[in-house]
Amino acid sequence: MVRQPAINAQNRTPLSIERIIEAALQIVDGQGLGRLTMRRLGDALEVEAMAIYHHLPRGKEQLLDGLVAHVAIAPARISGAAGWREALRDWARDYRARLLDHAGVLPLLVTSRNPAALATTTASLQETLRLGRVPEAAAEVAAHTLLGYVIGHTALEVRGTPAGSGETVDWEARFNGGLDLVLAAVAP
Repeated sequence: MVRQPAINAQNRTPLSIERIIEAALQIVDGQGLGRLTMRRLGDALEVEAMAIYHHLPRGKEQLLDGLVAHVAIAPARISGAAGWREALRDWARDYRARLLDHAGVLPLLVTSRNPAALATTTASLQETLRLGRVPEAAAEVAAHTLLGYVIGHTALEVRGTPAGSGETVDWEARFNGGLDLVLAAVAP
């Protein structure tokens, strides 16, 4: 039996990897990572789930890698008169906000899934440090440390305060205090 395309299929934006990733991200952000299935994604895109495999032949594995890349790749850039420390401070705050906005993807980020995505971000941090005249070896360590700090802190923030502790945590102040310590430890 041949299925007839839905009437609204003629007016639908063509399926693309970007559109698939965005729809998957909406599911993860709204319902959690555990609710992301190819069938649910197909429903959100108004296509048969098998149509997704035309763009993502490795299926869900490729989809999850794409989600990590979409969220994790966020290059740092020095802009205007701001120095490298201020550029990295701005990057760290923006990256934390990005991770908080897409907290459902965070478990994928802290595993070994798609290390190339984090490598791209780390390389941009290293370049920013090198532009600030930080020696190569120190820039490599500092970039890794900064990225680890932002991801680790955000993971703890998403997890929240331990139940029953009664402690109220000012996560913003804690993040900024730790960020100051990390950036102060970098030479020049």
